[in-house]
Amino acid sequence: MIISASRRTDIPAFFGEWFVKRLLQGFAMFRNPMRPTQVFAISLFPEDVDAIVFWTKNPKPFLEKLEYLKDYTYYFQFTLNPYDTDLEPNLPDKNVLIDTFIRLSDIIGPKRVIWRYDPIIITPRMDMMYHLEKFEELCEKLSKFTTKCIISYVDFYKSAVPSLEKIKAVDLSDDEKLELFYNVGQIAKKYGLSVETCAEAVDVEKIGLRKAHCIDGALIEELRGKKYDFKKDKNQRLACGCVQSVDVGIFNTCMHFCAYCYANYNRKAIEKNVKEMFDENSPLLCSRLDLTRDEIRIRIEDKSYPIKLDEILHYRKSENEIFQRSFIDDKDDTQSKLERIISKLKRSIFS
Repeated sequence: MIISASRRTDIPAFFGEWFVKRLLQGFAMFRNPMRPTQVFAISLFPEDVDAIVFWTKNPKPFLEKLEYLKDYTYYFQFTLNPYDTDLEPNLPDKNVLIDTFIRLSDIIGPKRVIWRYDPIIITPRMDMMYHLEKFEELCEKLSKFTTKCIISYVDFYKSAVPSLEKIKAVDLSDDEKLELFYNVGQIAKKYGLSVETCAEAVDVEKIGLRKAHCIDGALIEELRGKKYDFKKDKNQRLACGCVQSVDVGIFNTCMHFCAYCYANYNRKAIEKNVKEMFDENSPLLCSRLDLTRDEIRIRIEDKSYPIKLDEILHYRKSENEIFQRSFIDDKDDTQSKLERIISKLKRSIFS
């Protein structure tokens, strides 16, 4: 099983301690975003995880936690764009991010730090020449510390349209995208970088670029030194080349507040979710189990198995089980209920 951490939020930037505790506990839980009362539990023991793919704009807070990943195969998708605070209001200074990129690459190697210049946004102030100049500036600084760059043009998601209209973002034609991508590719070639496009329907192969596989089965096979039968992820867009993975993140929790983001819908909701719901000891990120409504299932590869509520409520915890805090919205006996559910989940997954 491949773990995505996460397309929905920036776990390395904001929730690194939570993720490390999930690794130490050996499992995590996440809600089905299309059916929020359906909760899945997955194993995070090294022998059950083929790879972890981290998605981040600022992994600096996570660098000190890399030691906990020594038994795992993993790599980073690191987004580093040329935008100011009008588009990326809550990111560190670009020089800090560049230094972090270099530090991360020095620790884990260039092949495991994939640079994302993504999404590209054309506006009257940031035209094509602006992007080509800024892209080359970043190539000069990053090319020794990565092997490729993944690009895409901004998608006009409903939640992002007001912000994009405010800056007069231009929705490019296919021919205009190809011209932009070709020029980016030519610059990257000067610095020994390959360029791939993420989930773009245009035919980039005719201009010498490749379509990206951000959750990259071939890279994981190379890093692990063995072959796998990875399947294409059917839950992503048609043009997406990713192989199947399980995402442990949750929408409306990323505090970068980027104007073009598809994973955030409402800033007040984000602040409330993080302030009121986040607990680094919870098996769910920014959420709590509710035994009166949640359907809990064990996820193993692409199949899942239900756990009956009566089995959870009547399961007796063995005396040597580790004590767990309560994250269940239930006023009666919450502590013992959580202990029973965690014991049952662990016993079910790892027996």
